[in-house]
Amino acid sequence: MDLRLEPRLREIVERLGSGPRLHTITVAEARAASVTRRSLLQRPSEAVRRVEDLAVPTGAGPLRARLYAPRDGAPVLLYLHGGAWVLGDLDGPDHLCRALANASRCAVLSLDYPLAPEHPFPAAAEAAYETACWLAAGGSVAGRGVGIAVGGDSAGANLAAAVALMSRDRGGPPLRSQLLLFPPTDANAPRSAADEQQPLLTAAEMSWGWRHYLGRPEDGDHPYASPLRADTRGVASAIIVTAEHDVLRAEGDAYAARLRAAGVAVRHRSYPGMVHGFLGLFGELPAARRALDDVAEALRDALAD
Repeated sequence: MDLRLEPRLREIVERLGSGPRLHTITVAEARAASVTRRSLLQRPSEAVRRVEDLAVPTGAGPLRARLYAPRDGAPVLLYLHGGAWVLGDLDGPDHLCRALANASRCAVLSLDYPLAPEHPFPAAAEAAYETACWLAAGGSVAGRGVGIAVGGDSAGANLAAAVALMSRDRGGPPLRSQLLLFPPTDANAPRSAADEQQPLLTAAEMSWGWRHYLGRPEDGDHPYASPLRADTRGVASAIIVTAEHDVLRAEGDAYAARLRAAGVAVRHRSYPGMVHGFLGLFGELPAARRALDDVAEALRDALAD
């Protein structure tokens, strides 16, 4: 596929795409490769007024989390990392969470949710929902009544959408917004031949993640796994980011349209010339920094008192 990427982005894509593809290796190998891949990026670590590692109590036991608080009494974004539900930890999105906290003036709580295949659907979504409830109850992060949003990138965005649905269905915390960066929204989304050649994430790699995440193939029909199949009336307002050269673009665009059709307020922007996960490249790509600032402004507006 001959993609018209700006030279700097093309160089980054070639650098990051030099390793083995997810669907050709084992889970253990994929996890090791994801750590190696981080070292290939410029990851600016901004100072934040308060950074603290915490333990969040859940029914499945305590989960590790990391709080980034730029000021006291700030509203909180519960952030869920990407990684095809199989990869990732608190260190992966650390640079992004720091920058997002500073730019939005909102606290960010990054959750180390249980990974598949050891913990298949709906374990990660349930853990994220429990964490949102803990935050709403005061937790050790925010006082009662402080605005709460849920968000994430890629697989984490899928989990964030599930938490928004759960909160509506179960009378849970009244979320101010859901921040969905490159969200997968349908386990059985149709794929084209071009999707197999998308940079950084291909259709085959996305299928690899779904296979590990879903305990049973039929779980892909559940709206908490595939939000595009859900009745979305009454869920939290949404901030959605999609990228032109991303295998998940159509799913994110379709979910934005579905939310709007259900009367949900949506701020959706699809970035031309960009690739999956490009927001995390803000240390090397000026366009990614501008997009991060756009997201921070939208989040600040959504969480404003």
